[in-house]
Amino acid sequence: MSVLRRAADFVGSWFALLVLLGGVVGMLLPGATSTLSPAITPLLGVIMFGMGLTLRARDFSLVLRRPWAVLIGLVAQYLVMPLAGWAIGSAFGFSAALLAGMILVGSTPGGTASNVVVYLSRGHVALSVTMTSVSTLLAPLLTPLLVLWLAGSSLPVDFIGLFWSIVKVVLIPVVLGIAIRAALPRLVERVLPLLPLVSVLGIVVVVAAVVGANASTLASVGALLLLAVVLHNAFGLLLGYGAARLAGLDEASRRAIGVEVGMQNSGLAASLATAHFTPLAALPAALFSVWHNLSGAAVASFWSRRPSGSEDPDTETTEPARG
Repeated sequence: MSVLRRAADFVGSWFALLVLLGGVVGMLLPGATSTLSPAITPLLGVIMFGMGLTLRARDFSLVLRRPWAVLIGLVAQYLVMPLAGWAIGSAFGFSAALLAGMILVGSTPGGTASNVVVYLSRGHVALSVTMTSVSTLLAPLLTPLLVLWLAGSSLPVDFIGLFWSIVKVVLIPVVLGIAIRAALPRLVERVLPLLPLVSVLGIVVVVAAVVGANASTLASVGALLLLAVVLHNAFGLLLGYGAARLAGLDEASRRAIGVEVGMQNSGLAASLATAHFTPLAALPAALFSVWHNLSGAAVASFWSRRPSGSEDPDTETTEPARG
């Protein structure tokens, strides 16, 4: 167990570089890594189950205590990123598949790694966890609606299919994880430190598989697509922070919302794109997965040296679970 914990700590600390390595392996060994594509959806289900194990009922209590902050964050999450993905993809003249991929990335809930970035950024961790949790539970309805709205005119969008995919891959595993933690809290507490080992390695495999399946396309459009992904992530971080500032929220909450809006569940986007569109549509999600972890580390490094100035009693001081 001690060896596994050290391994989990290692992959949690080097998450961004490991994901980048997965992308490099996908480019260098496209034949081998592309065969991993069928594992994307099951892996995501396991990752989301692990996310559910980290959640407790109190993680949702902030909705009642500070509904305005949560509402501002969720509105920014599900408006800024989908519209930014559509606008950037359209401005760059992307094909229907790549445009759908950009929209999918923007229409997914916040990524779990955002909680750690908010913690390191001296942000409002409780707000971050609440936003990740609630946006994930809303995803079965909002993600298909947004994709249908923004991408429906470019290619066929199976709303019901997307809905049930998210229910099976996200909602059921998360709710199951929450239920198991409530029923067996001591057992779950023992395995929590090992979860990064599963979630990080799962995302690395997803990135390697998507990049491997699209290696030849990436070689031709890689620079432009990477620029689009960088801009998408930057808009999310800046506009999320700006929306919270306009709403009059404190600095710690601004940082939490900025990170939550900018960091997406790109693994979910890759899974949905692979299952319901084409492998090419999953490419923006794979690049986003690499980039938003690198930018998240940079944002955390920048903000960690600057006090948030918040005296909000809801701001947590304990480190959230990684992964």
